[in-house]
Order: sequence, then C-alpha cells, then structure tokens
Amino acid sequence: MADIILEMRNITKTFPGVVALENVNFKVKAGEIHALVGENGAGKSTLMKVLSGVYPYGSYTGDILFNGKRCEFKDIKQSESLGIVIIHQELALIPQLSIAENIFLGNEQARWSVIDWNKTTVKTGELLRKVGLSEPPETLVTNLGVGKQQLVEIAKALSKQVKLLILDEPTAALNEEDSENLLQLLLEFKKQGMTSILISHKLNEISKVADSLTVLRDGKTIETLDMRSDQVTEDRIIKGMVGRDLTQRYPVREPNIGGTFFEVKNWTVYHPLHQERKVIDNVNLTVRKGEIVGIAGLMGAGRTEFAMSVFGKAYGKKITGTIIKDGKEIELPNIRAAVDHGLAYVTEDRKQYGLILIDDIKRNIALTGLDKLSRYAVVNENQEIMEAERFRGKLRIKTPSILQKTVNLSGGNQQKVVLSKWIFSGPDLLILDEPTRGIDVGAKYEIYTIIHQLAAEGKGILMISSELPEILGMCDRIYVMSHGRITGQFNREEASQEILMRSMTKGRGAERYEHNGQNAAQ
Repeated sequence: MADIILEMRNITKTFPGVVALENVNFKVKAGEIHALVGENGAGKSTLMKVLSGVYPYGSYTGDILFNGKRCEFKDIKQSESLGIVIIHQELALIPQLSIAENIFLGNEQARWSVIDWNKTTVKTGELLRKVGLSEPPETLVTNLGVGKQQLVEIAKALSKQVKLLILDEPTAALNEEDSENLLQLLLEFKKQGMTSILISHKLNEISKVADSLTVLRDGKTIETLDMRSDQVTEDRIIKGMVGRDLTQRYPVREPNIGGTFFEVKNWTVYHPLHQERKVIDNVNLTVRKGEIVGIAGLMGAGRTEFAMSVFGKAYGKKITGTIIKDGKEIELPNIRAAVDHGLAYVTEDRKQYGLILIDDIKRNIALTGLDKLSRYAVVNENQEIMEAERFRGKLRIKTPSILQKTVNLSGGNQQKVVLSKWIFSGPDLLILDEPTRGIDVGAKYEIYTIIHQLAAEGKGILMISSELPEILGMCDRIYVMSHGRITGQFNREEASQEILMRSMTKGRGAERYEHNGQNAAQ
C-alpha cells in the first residue's frame, strides 16, 4: 500500500445556520492525483480551506495528519511552510505587478532587507521554464491571458517548495487548449513525485488524470474510488454526487417558437482602448420568441464583447449597426435603456459583475426591479421579501433564509440569484453568458430547466457557451463566431461538434454563414 501523505479525520465545520462539513474523512496517497468532486455546496472548497489553514485550527473539529504528523494550522503560512499550497478558483495575482513580483510576493528574495532583483529574475525564469511559460519575468500580469495567469499561480506554488498542490477548479475559465496543457503539467509533476488534489466539475478531465476520486455530498464523505482498477464511469460518479441516476444531461423540451422579434444588423465594434482594432465585424443575428439561440466560439472569438456591446453598449467604442425589436429600430445608448427595452444580460463573471456579494439574497434579487417595489423613492420591504421568497421557491435556491449573504452560497445557487435578479426585471430577451460555468451537473440540470421554462413563456434566449455538448443539447439554432465574425449558422438537427468546430476555427471568411444562414433563418 502506498504511503498516505494526508489524512483528514472526522472533520466538522459549521457556519451560522449551516453544517458545511460533517465528520468528513479523506485520505490521499503520496505521489497521486486525487480528485475531489461533488455538487456546488457539497463542501469541497471548505474542506480544502480547513486543510490549508484558511479556516484555522479551532474553527472546526477533527484531525489533520500530514506525513503522519498531527497539524494545527493557525493560518495559510503555516500550511505553506510544510509544502501544502492551494490555488483558489479566483486567481490571487496583482495585475499591475510583474510575473516575478507576483511569484515572490510575501516571499521576497532579499539580503539585509533589500530585494535582490537579479536573484528574483533568475529564480523566476527557472520556475517559468518548469511550467512551460516563455514570457520574460518582468512582463506585467495584466498582459497575460487567463491560461498563462494560471501557470504563473502554479509557478508561485512551486516557489514555496510544494509537496501537496491543491487546485480548485483550475480549468473553469480556460479554453480547451489551455486546459489540456494544464492537465499535462499535472501529469508531469506526478512523474516528479508531487502529490496533487484536483477539484473539478469537468468529469472528462478527471477521468484523464486522476488516480483516485473522493465524492462529497451535503458535507459528508460518500465514497472513494480507485480510478485505475474500479469500473468508474461518468454516470457512476454523477450518481455518487447527486444521490441518484441522472439519465439525461439535458431536460426534454418541445419548442414552441414564434416569429422573429429581435434583430441585430451590420453590428461593428472597436476595442475600447485600441480604437483602431475591430473586435466585432459586421455581425447579423436574429432571435425568435420562445427560441434558444446559441453562440459558439473559441476563447477570443468576440462572443462576450458582442453581447456586452448590444446590451447598452457596455463594451466597445465606435459602435455601428442597427437593433430592431418588435419591428421597430431601437437605440440602446446605455444599460438602463437596454433594461427598459426588455433586455437582460447574465454575465459570465457572476462574482465580480453579477452580484453584490456582501449583500443578502433579497437585496440582490430586487436590484433590477426597484421601480416595481417602490413608491415615492421608498422601497416596500414587505413586497421585496415576498418577491425574494417567490424566486427562492421558483428557482429552488438552497438557503436557510433570503437574508443570507450571497457570498456564502454555492456557485449554483449564486447563479440562480443572478437569474432571479434579471427575470424580475421582466425581460423579453435574456442574454446568458456562460450560464453554467463552474457549476456541477445537478445544478446545471436545474439551470437548464429554468431556461426551458423561460423559453416556454415566449421569451427569447441568447446563450453563449464554451461547452459544445451544452450548446448542442440546449439550443434550437446556433451561430458560430471566429475573429469577431459570424462564420456559420446551423439548425439544431444539422449541427454536430465536428461541424461547429470547423466553423469555430475558420479565419476571417464567412462564406458558410452567407450560404447556410439564410436557410436556417427561414
């Protein structure tokens, strides 16, 4: 039997009104990649925060043994001193500092209280080579893409002589290529004897790299599986996560699609800072009542930039083109005008742009409809409570109270609050930008059901997703973007992953769209 590098025994952690972890037991073998899975709110991140000292000894009950020795970490520095390093889902880098400064922040290479920049630069170069980054150490982090920033975080972990690397949803914001590179890096670290704990909702990635897998559900350990010897399938893992068989990933739906009510014509957008750079190039798009329209594309294709520019010109400069709603041309110079004309935009970054995390559920839901709740600039608090409770029930938001702060909700429940906020505004068109990013399979199904209900009510849905199975499973019609242009348009019946990928990797041409788009729109 391989040596056990980590053992957590009977870990219990509570928050006001919530038992986050209940007698959790967790073992990791030295030199393996151990996956930790579960639905949003199952307790995965909480368990790792207990392990790393984010939640200090005394704030939980139970024992942590690392290399056979009992540990009582008071803070994250104590766990890092033993080689336990956690990389959180939200990257902890300072954009205005260089790669070298970020890697050694708090661990400065100094002599007599003076930073040795030559030593810092040399060591940074060595670390960057280990993670496969060729950027100069003096490069500002703000100039790096998300995938490269993730590698800087890993280089930072390596600088701390890491023995146990914990990665919390490391590929959630990465495209397929960057995700694959990161997984290969984990396998390379494994060859060098490093132990890793991988938290991820992407079960296909786990199947590629994990040696063992532990399932948490409702704050309890359900089972630990040997990924190499047991007959472990994605369906088997999902059953452990949700407590039941999930026979279908996407709810069954009979579309009831009406006439075209929303059109974007000849839409062109330039970069907000580099105004000579065209980001969106002559895009044309339509949405019908009750229709779910997908936008597929690789990272950098311009999907989010297009959606934000349409939604009250929230992105871009020198925007030209026409928006027609219900047969009339409309002007959307700002977000207020977009909301007043019946548009809603659910952002891909719910924590930064979608929610006020320090405020409660009730206030967050009310934000877009304060005019409905107020008279003479005074909010009717009883009505505000009634509406929040209505959405809590309708969207099945798991919370002990609508007065709970949204920061304490799981990712799936946070997303439901964002959806509630925008549904409350009474939109005709909902733009959903990566609506299930960072959400487990069970919560995804619930979000899909909500989207279907909105379409059944006659609302138009414009859905952006990086997951092709999701686009194919949810959308009635699909546009493909590449380099800021529409390069393809397909009805659900004729689309496949291969066909979409072919259009996603096209250059500047849009011949397929010009030929096929007219057929799909008819």
